[in-house]
Amino acid sequence: MKQLHRRVVVTGLGILSPIGNSVKDAWTSCTNGISGITKIDIGLENSPVTIGGRLKNFFPNDYLDSKELRRIDPFIQYGIIAANQSIEDSGILNSSTDLNRVGVNFGAGIGGIETIEKNKSILESKGFKKVSPFFVPGSIVNMISGLVSIKHGFMGPNTSVVTACSTGNHCIGTAARSVAYGEADVMIAGGAEMASTPLSIAGFISARALSLNPSPETASRPWDIDRDGFVLSDGAGSLVIEEYEHAKNRSANIYAEIIGFGSSSDAHHMTAPPSDGRGAALSMSNALDDAQINASDVDYINAHGTSTPLGDVAETVALKSVFGSSVPQISSTKSMTGHTLGAAGAIESIFCIKSINDGVIPPTINLINPDPLCDLNYTPLNATEKDVSVTMNNSFGFGGTNSTLVFKKI
Repeated sequence: MKQLHRRVVVTGLGILSPIGNSVKDAWTSCTNGISGITKIDIGLENSPVTIGGRLKNFFPNDYLDSKELRRIDPFIQYGIIAANQSIEDSGILNSSTDLNRVGVNFGAGIGGIETIEKNKSILESKGFKKVSPFFVPGSIVNMISGLVSIKHGFMGPNTSVVTACSTGNHCIGTAARSVAYGEADVMIAGGAEMASTPLSIAGFISARALSLNPSPETASRPWDIDRDGFVLSDGAGSLVIEEYEHAKNRSANIYAEIIGFGSSSDAHHMTAPPSDGRGAALSMSNALDDAQINASDVDYINAHGTSTPLGDVAETVALKSVFGSSVPQISSTKSMTGHTLGAAGAIESIFCIKSINDGVIPPTINLINPDPLCDLNYTPLNATEKDVSVTMNNSFGFGGTNSTLVFKKI
């Protein structure tokens, strides 16, 4: 029996986002309060939604060959590229690491919806013989993990967690447990999404989930009284997660330690949280218990904070129930990135880690008129400098699924 509960650290980071296609660029935009939301071609006639968060100055041919690009959905492209960034950052391929002990856990909330839409159109207009033979493998969620493993020869655990907007956090948390329990020495983990397609947007419009604000930069406004829904965005985030002694023995750069992971279910509703935030509170409490720390030890929380009327209030109530009168400083970086669905937890985990490294808490932009029901310190408008030792990241998703990660300075 391998030793259980080994220490788990982060040694590599990779990101594609509406505010930057590298960790350096995204973090600079994040700390400077720069919005990545713009007017976009929605692809829907008379759409009430005209904005979104797409990647900018991004050319996939710079990263992947044209043959591979033709075979895989954009969300898979994003995931592979972010994963490769994190792998390069970690230096793991330049070490003597046993690749049988390296795995991948990478997911998406929706998956290859653009590929599904395109092939459905081909089926209707040209017949089944013209549907791509790569339609299925090029659109399924686990193909990021599969192709990253194939490219680098990683023969460890190869999995994907799919939990809507909690996906990124769940992939990181379960990957960390694979390392902690001795199933692997290294895991590449994260989430990716490219769901800003006509069908997906139409579905979210029908669900009354998206902001109808026509002003791109001010539409995502968590906890503001004028918020009216989230802004749909695309992106990917990836972390290289490694057993502490393994990382130390190869002199790896260690960004932070993952000390806690918690999850829960609202057991309430398909899309709406319970007003008392009990599921979110349980997820946070479970993460604190796993970390074996007190609520007062947390210095910063990157909240789920999607800018929805119900969700922001429920999370506020949950935070109060867990932290009492000593709720730490909070922010929602979705005010800048928009909501990247299955990628959100991974992208925001990177921001939590960078907050620890740089001693900066990123802002919640557009928080001009706070909702009286949302009365905590959400770091409005501008970043603040602060010594940060412990951070928490929340991600909650449709179906009532909740996930929380805790990171610590090392």
